[in-house]
Formats: sequence, C-alpha cells, structure tokens
Amino acid sequence: MAAVSLRLGDLVWGKLGRYPPWPGKIVNPPKDLKKPRGKKCFFVKFFGTEDHAWIKVEQLKPYHAHKEEMIKINKGKRFQQAVDAVEEFLRRAKGRDQDLTIPESSTVKGVMAGPMAAFKWQPTVSEPVKDADPHFHHFLLSQTEKPAVCYQAITKKLKICEEETGSTSIQAADSTAVNGSITPTDKKIGFLGLGLMGSGIVSNLLKMGHTVTVWNRTAEKCDLFIQEGARLGRTPAEVVSTCDITFACVSDPKAAKDLVLGPSGVLQGIRPGKCYVDMSTVDADTVTELAQVIVSRGGRFLEAPVSGNQQLSNDGMLVILAAGDRGLYEDCSSCFQAMGKTSFFLGEVGNAAKMMLIVNMVQGSFMATIAEGLTLAQVTGQSQQTLLDILNQGQLASIFLDQKCQNILQGNFKPDFYLKYIQKDLRLAIALGDAVNHPTPMAAAANEVYKRAKALDQSDNDMSAVYRAYIH
Repeated sequence: MAAVSLRLGDLVWGKLGRYPPWPGKIVNPPKDLKKPRGKKCFFVKFFGTEDHAWIKVEQLKPYHAHKEEMIKINKGKRFQQAVDAVEEFLRRAKGRDQDLTIPESSTVKGVMAGPMAAFKWQPTVSEPVKDADPHFHHFLLSQTEKPAVCYQAITKKLKICEEETGSTSIQAADSTAVNGSITPTDKKIGFLGLGLMGSGIVSNLLKMGHTVTVWNRTAEKCDLFIQEGARLGRTPAEVVSTCDITFACVSDPKAAKDLVLGPSGVLQGIRPGKCYVDMSTVDADTVTELAQVIVSRGGRFLEAPVSGNQQLSNDGMLVILAAGDRGLYEDCSSCFQAMGKTSFFLGEVGNAAKMMLIVNMVQGSFMATIAEGLTLAQVTGQSQQTLLDILNQGQLASIFLDQKCQNILQGNFKPDFYLKYIQKDLRLAIALGDAVNHPTPMAAAANEVYKRAKALDQSDNDMSAVYRAYIH
C-alpha cells in the first residue's frame, strides 16, 4: 500500500503481513503502550473485532477512497461483518461522536464469540495492560468451545495462568490484530542450530526486533540471517559468552550433548548469570545432565522444546513447553511471543522433555494410522480422496490430518517434520514408558513402521512418507 497523509480519527484499511486489508480507525493508544521503533506508524482499532495494532503508514489506505476496491477482493463473512460495523459507526456518527480509544486501564475478557471476536475490553481498576502480542492472541482465538481459565495476574506483558495440573501457561495480557507489535527484550540473544525449526525461530526473533547472534555447524546457513541483521558467532562458546540468553535447537540427545560439552562448546562460554535455553526434543536424562553442568558453572538453565513443524515455525505459531528456571522463563517472554502462539511452564527440569515426547508419540502414532487407513482404502478399492473428505467432515478433522493426507495423495514428501526425527521421538517415548513400567504398544507398533520406512530410505523425507512402508 502506498503512503498517504493520515491523522487521528481517520477511517482506514490496515494491512498486516499476509492477511487481507481490514477496516479500522486511527485512535490514541494507551499511554503505557510504547510505539515501535523504526518507520512511522499509527495505532489502529479494527472494526468487527476488539483487535488493535501499530500499523506502518505504508500499510494504510483511506477507507472511503478504497472501499469498493477492498470489497471486490475480500468476500469473507467476517470481512463483511467488519464493513457493516464501519457503516453502522458512520450512521451513528451523524448524530454523535463515537470514541474508539482503548481504555488506558484495561483487562482482557475472552468471550469466545467467534474467530475474530474473542475479546471485549472492560474498564477496571486493576493494573494496566502492557504490550500486545498477536501469536498468543491466535491461541486464544482457537479456544471457541470454552473460555480461557483465568485472566488475573499479569507478569511483564504476559498472563500467567495456573491450571489444576500445576502447570503454567503464558498467554497474552493484551491482543492485537493478526500481526501486531512485540516489544523485544533488551537482552542479547544467541541462537545455535539453524535447521527446519531453528531457521523459522531466528527469522521471527529478528522480525520482532531482537538482537540475535547465530551459529550453525554448517556456517553457510548463517548467511541469510546475517543479511537480515543477525550477528555471526564463530563457536557456541563465543555466542554464549557474548549473549545474555542463548537458545539451542538441535536434532537429538547426542547433538545436544556435543553442543554443550564438546570443543568450543556452550559450557566453555558459561559463567555466572549466563542463560541457556535448550529447545531440542531429547529425553529427560539428557536435559537433566545438561542442566546440572550449566548450573554448576553459575549459569541458568531452561528446557523449552517446541511442538510444531517447519511451517508453524516460519509462521511464529509454535507451542513451547518449558521447565527449569522460572525466572529465566519469564525473561524469555518476548522471545517466546515472537516464535510461538503459547507457552507452558511445567515445573522442574525434565518435565518438558517428558511432555514433548508424549505429544510426539501421539502425533507419530496418529500419522502411522493415517497412512495405514489410506493404504487399506486403496487395496480394498476405495477412493483415498473420498476417505479424506469423510475424515475432514468428522471429529478427526484437523489441519494436520488434511496436510499429511494431501502429501500422500500428491506424492509430495518434502520435509516439514523429518521422518527420522519422529521415529527418534517414538523410540525415546517408548523408553520413557519402559522406565516407569508403563505399556506403550501403539507407539511400539508405529515405531516399527517408521523403522521400515527408514530402511526404505525415507529418513530425510516428511513423516508422512511412512505411507511408503505400507506399499513396499
């Protein structure tokens, strides 16, 4: 969108990221909501929602001049409801002025009345809401069946919601439209490992204004991020010694240990006060060992494996499972907001590793079952596409189901989650069950199918390539 001359009170079309232009009004922001650094922007309150965001001026167009154009290119029901809300506002404005300024002292109340109307703002005498975060807002929007459990204590710019299980989830204390601003921490961030997941995470950290130093075993992978503003670390030890908080995301327990304990490794850069966050999916014994050596040098440790895939990493929509140093967890808040849609604190070190393995055990077993069903449909003369259509209309309908089935139907196994890694996670989950004498027969059966797929040279394909284990 071209830059235009705008002022407070103007009705506009605001464009955020990959989302369509949306009608809104330029309003005064809350006094405690800082303006993002960089290009000129306006604070916009969007119609048809209770969302708001800082929007760069070049992403704004006058409402009336572009109304017909926008209506032609946007046909969704929620979009039409937003346009209707503008017209209703204009009708009311003929008789009286309507102030859409966000109250300076506000709390979030989830009403879950639809995907774009998850929040109502109510005046209150409690602590003012701080900075907004879109990704955590997405998480709340997905909860259409029941309201979120609590909206009381605010830590920095996040809500800390205690659940009956004793775990804690971080959700946004404020909301914006789909891609609003995050105030980045002033701490120097390091990141080790630029694979499928790490690359998306670093990209989002940089987009949200964090100062990031990167390192990767294959140095060429750093080049793109250097162009985007990242700094280059020559070794893991150098990154840790020059940064306040260093994140790492590598493939397996051996890689995680080598990164910390190997030559020029993380441990050599640790000194009192340095923080290390391991986002790798590993077993509890490995993460406990790493925590002990980090803390023994005066460092602070947090495990924070992520649930998601390459696309979710790129979109900043990961789910982060954390455990360990609670204070460090809160210090990572702006980073977690940049990379994910929600974050859970699960207590002592090892809990996040266990939970992550259980999550991936369920996912891997489900994927194997999907492949088994599609091949059974084929050999019995049933349409695989019709099976997918039926599943998509039932209780199992999900983005995961649809995407993985489409991979199989199209024969496209470009990795979004490596098959070799889901097999690794199944193996570790089975070992977790063995350690507590708990049966995992479904996971064990699925693991054998993935091992068969690996033997068919499918390790570096997407997990959906497990399908090929059934047809060979």
